[in-house]
Amino acid sequence: MVNLEKMRVPIEEVEHIARLAKLQLTEQEKERYSVQLGQILEYMEQLSKLNLKDVPPTSHILPLKNVFREDVVKESLPQEEALRNAPQKEGGYFKVPKALG
Repeated sequence: MVNLEKMRVPIEEVEHIARLAKLQLTEQEKERYSVQLGQILEYMEQLSKLNLKDVPPTSHILPLKNVFREDVVKESLPQEEALRNAPQKEGGYFKVPKALG
């Protein structure tokens, strides 16, 4: 049988994390996340015990390389053509709703 108490993160820490993330959690969610976060931390502890001395650092499992092309300066669209299909335009620019009120 698995000892759930060993895997729990204190409810106070769950509440603190929730406040930082601006989340409102029910008591049931706090209990569930307490166990889930504890299990994640326990798994990370197991991973930290692995001997990775001979494993090279990598950011991807496949040997990928970026393929870059030379930048080429070329003529851009004329303003009128760029704005031709814009649903709204004003003063030679795209008109969009305000992002911040």
